[in-house]
Amino acid sequence: MEKTKATQLQWEEESLKKFNNMIERIPLFHREIAKKVAFKKAELNASDRGSNLVEEQDIVRAFFSEVPKAFFSLMIRLFDEVGFDYKECAAAEGQAK
Repeated sequence: MEKTKATQLQWEEESLKKFNNMIERIPLFHREIAKKVAFKKAELNASDRGSNLVEEQDIVRAFFSEVPKAFFSLMIRLFDEVGFDYKECAAAEGQAK
């Protein structure tokens, strides 16, 4: 587990690697804002679960809630490329493919 800067939350090591890999694949123009927004929302999701550990489900839920619908297909492709298990979250959101 890795502790992130400016937070008391821990991130699962493998989930953090996937997150960073996904961010690196986002087009440069959108990369920094996507990183900030998804990072913050993932930590909020973990906190809402009463956990101090950010898990894969928190990251996936963050992307689903924060990524504009126009970029949905790109997000799904990137989930597949980096190995995020997003299908359960997509079904819960009513967006299963």
